[in-house]
Amino acid sequence: MGLFDFLTQRNKNTASTAKNRLQILIQQERSLRNAPDYLPVLQRELLEVIRKYINVDADAVKVDLHKDGDSELLDISVALPEKPAAANG
Repeated sequence: MGLFDFLTQRNKNTASTAKNRLQILIQQERSLRNAPDYLPVLQRELLEVIRKYINVDADAVKVDLHKDGDSELLDISVALPEKPAAANG
């Protein structure tokens, strides 16, 4: 019986982990579904403007909308590249 108990406990841990991961995915999907249609366009346009001045990756700009009580907050995050070291010459 001891061997079967070990296998059962391992399956419970795996099932619990899978359940937690699924809950996270569902929450992310729901937040994307409730997001306004203009967010992807805003993100793309911000990236285009930033690229006029700085060379950044496509995933460098993140735009999210968060609820804070009665208010909605627009969170814009831009990951800028590090400056290259100046050459001594």
